[in-house]
Amino acid sequence: MAATQTTPGTDSIRVPQAAGAVLRPEDSRVIWLLLGAAFVAILNETTMGVAIPHLITDLDITALAAQWLTTAFMLTMAVIIPISGFLLRRFTTRTMFIAAMGLFSVGTLIAFLSPGFPLLLAARVVQASGTAIMMPLLMTTIMTLVPAAIRGRMMGRVSIVISLAPAIGPTLAGALLDTVGWRWIFGIVLPIALVSLAIGARWIHNVGETTHAPIDIPSVILSAFGFGGLVYGLSQLGAGGHGSGADAAAADALSTTSLVVSLTIGIVSLGLFAWRQILLQRDDDALLDLRVFRSANFSLSIGQMAIMSMAFFGAITVLPLYLQRVVEVSPLDTGLIVLPGALAMGFAGPLIGRIYDRWGTQVLLVPGAVITSGMLWFYTTFTATTPVWIIVIAHTVLSIGLALSFTPLFTASLASLQPRFYSYGSAVVGTVQQVAGAAGIALMFGVMAAASGSALQSGADAISAEAAGTHAAFLIAAILSLPLLVGAFFIRKPADQPIGAPIGH
Repeated sequence: MAATQTTPGTDSIRVPQAAGAVLRPEDSRVIWLLLGAAFVAILNETTMGVAIPHLITDLDITALAAQWLTTAFMLTMAVIIPISGFLLRRFTTRTMFIAAMGLFSVGTLIAFLSPGFPLLLAARVVQASGTAIMMPLLMTTIMTLVPAAIRGRMMGRVSIVISLAPAIGPTLAGALLDTVGWRWIFGIVLPIALVSLAIGARWIHNVGETTHAPIDIPSVILSAFGFGGLVYGLSQLGAGGHGSGADAAAADALSTTSLVVSLTIGIVSLGLFAWRQILLQRDDDALLDLRVFRSANFSLSIGQMAIMSMAFFGAITVLPLYLQRVVEVSPLDTGLIVLPGALAMGFAGPLIGRIYDRWGTQVLLVPGAVITSGMLWFYTTFTATTPVWIIVIAHTVLSIGLALSFTPLFTASLASLQPRFYSYGSAVVGTVQQVAGAAGIALMFGVMAAASGSALQSGADAISAEAAGTHAAFLIAAILSLPLLVGAFFIRKPADQPIGAPIGH
């Protein structure tokens, strides 16, 4: 049974000091309420991939502009999530939950009412601000409340809930797009978000200790310029003109300049951000405490996760465009095609969690890496005539490979840290995943646009040009996946220790 401790200046904050292999009912309730909120956020996010082809037509925008509805969401999360590590220590669990779901609900309402692309893009940023707080809050709470011996099982159960959203999202989006239009993607999510906000505000209790350190504004600014510069620079790949003449040459020159300037600003800003955190963490005032990287196991896990996220998120965002523009299936059929994979990932979660608790990481990570890389290479064989049933099987197998990888990576990375670093570790995990995913999406959309434009210049028809573009994007994803085959052998499961015991460095 966990003891309790009250921190001055807060109300009913319970700090677990020790625990066996059983989760208290009230702690379980908190976790499931947070999972419900995470489900809503992920449901919203997974509808956008299917909606992008419709939005390109309905809003009269280019594919490179439309991808910012996804990239801006992920980029905003990448900017906010580093701050969340600090916020989770500064404010109570209940306060952070209300802030997260409040922002998400407001953003969803704005999106539902948006008359065009600019306001819709702004709404996505507001939504992402709430989601960015919710995901680290969920992971930190799990690591704080769940005994080490059953963390794999809990992560497995988490995967059921989190995978249901990707299973339902694309199919729901397809049905809405074919009937009432894209606005109702947000109209359906809004009441669910409001109900989740009301229930959570009533029942969530506070977990962990709070601090009163001031937020470091220069760190926030450097973080925004660093991650923003990197992702925007990558988005300029293939953004130049693909026609002929002076206009195309000028567009190409502008795109190249934007790419170089943005990447330079991003790299320099991230370097300054890291330097400032190293200085601030001496007094425990860092916005994002980088001492988490002293754990080699955490660092290796984060590297593996970054590569996997970049390859997967990029490929999975290109897939709906391939299905609708090359194979020429409807948005609803697109959702149904990815449904089995999402369900397989979710229902495999509990078994994967139990395997992790009993046998550790390598029995999962090695086959997971082989399956993930193998399927991404198989994606490069997709053409306009590839049977749909083959695509369904390939995507389902890829999802199983990802399930074998993500659950042990999440659990092993955070379990490698001391409990006082859980919030920072969760922030790093979320930041790396979102930045890598946003970079993967930007990179693959840029490569896809460049390859499609080149094919059109060579005289290919529209479908053949789109096929060439998606092939190039899938090839990039497959190449990116190769380091996973090596990294899987080096990540270990930290020894089980009770809550409150020092873990890692």
